[in-house]
Amino acid sequence: HKIELHKGDTFYLFSDGFADQFGGPNQKKFMSMQLKEALVKMADQPMLKQAEILNTIFEEWRGDGPQVDDVTFIGVRY
Repeated sequence: HKIELHKGDTFYLFSDGFADQFGGPNQKKFMSMQLKEALVKMADQPMLKQAEILNTIFEEWRGDGPQVDDVTFIGVRY
């Protein structure tokens, strides 16, 4: 597949580890829809700031529970 990028475009590549992490008040999975909403909400932030925000979201969601899977997350702004 070929995707044409334009200046300012951003894309993300990630494993399922973030969305599958258990946590929150009811020890449920984070879920991909909640991850998508977080990405859209912070889209205007610099990429390094987005990394900090994602890390904070993940750690707060996980709380004291164990990390259940590997988490790979790559964000690129063209």
